[in-house]
Amino acid sequence: MANFLRLLRADVAAIFRNDPAATNLAEVLLYPGLHAIVMHRVAHSLWRWKVPFVPRMISQWSRFLTGIEIHPGARIGAGFFIDHGMGTVIGETAEIGDRVMLYQGVTLGGTGKQSGKRHPTLEDDVIVGVGASVLGAITIGCGARIGGGAVVVKDVPQYSTATGIPARVVATRDPVTGESRRVEQLPDPEGDMLRQLRDKILELEARIDDLEIHTADVHHHHLDTNSFRTAIWQQLDESAESDPETLQRRDQSYGDSAL
Repeated sequence: MANFLRLLRADVAAIFRNDPAATNLAEVLLYPGLHAIVMHRVAHSLWRWKVPFVPRMISQWSRFLTGIEIHPGARIGAGFFIDHGMGTVIGETAEIGDRVMLYQGVTLGGTGKQSGKRHPTLEDDVIVGVGASVLGAITIGCGARIGGGAVVVKDVPQYSTATGIPARVVATRDPVTGESRRVEQLPDPEGDMLRQLRDKILELEARIDDLEIHTADVHHHHLDTNSFRTAIWQQLDESAESDPETLQRRDQSYGDSAL
């Protein structure tokens, strides 16, 4: 009982520490995140004592009341705070350290149907942003931050910030001074692939332009040759008409052809 009260005090203190809107204890006691963690701690104790059915019933009742689903098997440290909380899901083998903060819509889920450890481990002082998904038996290091909407499928080092889909480390933070430093030249396989596709498209467009120019030149040359031939025959016809002997020879050749 003493341990339960100690955890409860730490959870209430976490709300005051992390939420500027928390101005008095009466309001804090209305927070759904606090309701969810209190019911989870009861359910988790019963789960550890191998009590059947009741822990899951408490978990489902908590989900119905708060919109937050925490499996009774999840291990959660002191000073845990879920801000707003609606849509948050925490899986069975998830492990959460002290002073961890989750925003609404966070999923600490698995990636398959295998047994054993299949959910993430969040070390102390981790913050996970709105709608982020942390999937698989990975570890989020102490003091790390996960950006909103990120999908994390690999370990995140201590005191670093990871964002994106899939999440990549974009900054590191000095735990003593709190100074952040961006990570430059991040690997970006999707961006590299798009750049290669763009270069290939430009190359193909250039080749098509060259073929069109070549075809136009050939066509123009063909037209000029026909015009030249037509002009020659016209000149021959005019010469024949102006020369009686040429006309006579042409008529004679026509007559011989007829015979």
